[in-house]
Parts: sequence; structure tokens; C-alpha cells
Amino acid sequence: MKKELLTLIVAISIGMVSCKKSHEETPLEFSYPAVAEVSDPSVLFTTATGVKVYNGGFGSAVAADPNSPDVFYMLTDRGSNVAGQVANSIIIGKPDFDPQIGKFRLKDGKLVLEQTIELKNASGNKLNGLPNPAGMGASGETAYDLNGQVIAPSADGIDSEGLVRAADGSFWISDEYGPHIVHFDASGKTIERINPFGTGTGGRKIPAVFANRRANRGMEGLAITPDGKTLVGMMQSPMYNPSKTAVANSMVLRILTFDIASGATRQYAYLMDNTTLTGVSDIVAVNNTTFLTIERDGLYGGAASNPATFKKVFKIDLSGATDISDSGNGATGKLYGGKTVEELNNAAGLNTAGITPVSKTIVLDLLKDLPSIYPHDKAEGLALLPGNILVISNDDDFGVVDNGASGFAQKILPLTNSVDRNRLYFVKIKL
Repeated sequence: MKKELLTLIVAISIGMVSCKKSHEETPLEFSYPAVAEVSDPSVLFTTATGVKVYNGGFGSAVAADPNSPDVFYMLTDRGSNVAGQVANSIIIGKPDFDPQIGKFRLKDGKLVLEQTIELKNASGNKLNGLPNPAGMGASGETAYDLNGQVIAPSADGIDSEGLVRAADGSFWISDEYGPHIVHFDASGKTIERINPFGTGTGGRKIPAVFANRRANRGMEGLAITPDGKTLVGMMQSPMYNPSKTAVANSMVLRILTFDIASGATRQYAYLMDNTTLTGVSDIVAVNNTTFLTIERDGLYGGAASNPATFKKVFKIDLSGATDISDSGNGATGKLYGGKTVEELNNAAGLNTAGITPVSKTIVLDLLKDLPSIYPHDKAEGLALLPGNILVISNDDDFGVVDNGASGFAQKILPLTNSVDRNRLYFVKIKL
């Protein structure tokens, strides 16, 4: 019975999707595997102790190409880094690393890198992954290189996490610093950079309250509505609003909608399942009001000790939720009984304040509903294909983790005893 069930799940996972190429009238059938791994990632550098740092790192987000069913765009974050020994410090493995979008094609069950789109500022100079200066989205981190030298903050730093591909071939990316929302053309050059500080380009801002994001838990996910008019940004964790201590027990995250043409915004409350989770890693649109999110812990699936217990995809609906925007655009947002939305903590607190959060129902449990055990710690990207096939990407952290002594160690999956690699999982879901 168990074998038959797994076979059925695999058959459903693979599915058949009818897709149209822009230059053809007849639909093409394309078959997706249950899982596809990035083929032969290059080595960025090797540490003095022999640890290989891969390029790699493309799983922070994934976006499908509507014109090519076998093409996927995948995003790196700021680059390889580990915690330093000094409080609030990080060691950057390659300070000149340029966050980038990889264009991958699915061939024979493998993901083959066909093009690298390096992210650049409005002048055409490469961006980097270094922390921003104070007043421009600083994370409070001091960055060091491998030789122990301090690296100066950079206004061109971006910790890219959320990705959408617009119909015209341009990209929108959100990050964990500012948070920033940046519009790039198809070549990776900045068209517009938007944040709460007004230090971007074009003069537009998102609400001031988002400057209270928790460091490295900023706007982790980004979606675009099918009509192409609205961006929907998802914060990873409860913001430190008004302070870390005040929201220690909060499960309230914020969702931001941004009208691309006018810059008008709305905000909604999202309830995380519990306070132990890393939070929400991505968001993708089903229609103009319904979205999928992925919520997770930070543990490895299938580990012999301390295994992952929570990696779930939810369907949410904004249509019945309360707009919690602050018309005065105050630094802490709209207050309810003198408290910030984050201080309301949970469903009971929101209810008392008269706030209806977005509705939320489970769609997929990665730890139970896949044909094999999900071995990764970081399920981070979502895309939705025709026929309700959900695509999930993992962040492989460039194949490295912290060795506990301010150095790099190889990132080995406990279940497989192999180095973590970027993968895409394809799962047929019911919506």
C-alpha cells in the first residue's frame, strides 16, 4: 500500500501541463519531474581549509517564464557569509560578489544555467551584498573580509530575497536590508529603487513603518498580481515595532501591496503559525486577491536528531482582511489602543482591536506530502505553473555554513550526507 501511494504521488507530482509559446498557436505538452537539481554549479572560491564555496546560492526565489515552460529564473541573496565572533558581525566570503539572477533551463531532469543577469545600479555599476549605511537600510552588522579587515557599508548593497518577472521581461526584487523594492530591466540595470527612507531612485517610498523590520528578516517574499498592476510584499518575521522586547511573543507579520502605476499602498496582517518559526519565505499570486505563502522552521528534513517539523504552504486571501495602513504614515504605523499591530501578538489581540487578518488554509506539507523526504533546511522560493503545479526552490547557502568559529564549513545535508544544492520541486496541488 505504501509503495502504491508513493507511486500515485509521483504521478500526480509530475503532471502534464499545456503551455503555449508566443509564436505558436498549438499547445505544447511539457512534463515536469518531481525534482530537478542545478547541474554542475561553479566554484566561487576555495577557503584555506579546503571548503568549496559554490555559485550556488540561486534558491532564494524562483520565477517561471510564461513563454517557455522549461525556463526558470532563480535569485541569489547577498552572497556567502557566516557569523563573526564579535556581536552583530559577519564575515563576507567574497565582498565583490554581485547578487544575480540565473536563467536556468530544464533539460533531462537537470537545471542548466544558460545566463547570469548581474544586478546593477541606475548607472550600470554592479551592486553588491554589503550592508547598507545608517539611514539607508542598515542591518546593524559590521562586515569583515576573510583577513579580518572591516568592510565599509555600501549604498549599493542588496540582500535580494523576493523575485517576480513582469510581462515586459523586467524584474522586481525585494530585499532584507532596507527593505528595498527594486525594479530592474531585463539586463539587470536598476530602473527604480523604492524604500521607506527616500534614498532610492525616482522619489517614491513605501510606508515608514517598514523601516522597523527585523534585521535580516525584511521583505523576504514578493509577488505580482496576474493583471500585472500590483506588487505584494511579504515580511519574513514580526517587525521590531516598536522594539524587539515589545514583540517577543508576536505572530503578526505584515503584507504590503504596492500599486505599480500610482505608488499607492495597503497593508494587511498575516498570522504566523507559532513564534518558533523562521517565518514566511515567499509569496506567489493565484489571482488578484489570493496568494500562496511558504512558512517554515530552520531545520533539516530527515535529520537523525532535531529534524524539521514545519515546512508548509498556505493559501491566503486578502479580500476580507482589514487594511491596517496609517494615513499619517507614522514611524510605528497605525496604533490600536496605543499598541502597534505587532504588539497585538495573536488572533485574540487582532480581534479585540477589530482587525481581520488575511484568511489562511494549508495547501501542502513539504515534510509529509512529497514522494520522498524533503532534506533541506531552507524552502525559500515559490512559483505557480499552469495546471496548478507548484514550484518550490531551496536556498543552498552557496554550499557553506558557519563552522562555529568564524569560518566556513561545507553545508552537508544530514539525510543524504551530501553538499546542499539548489533544487526545484514540482508538486501538483489543489486550489
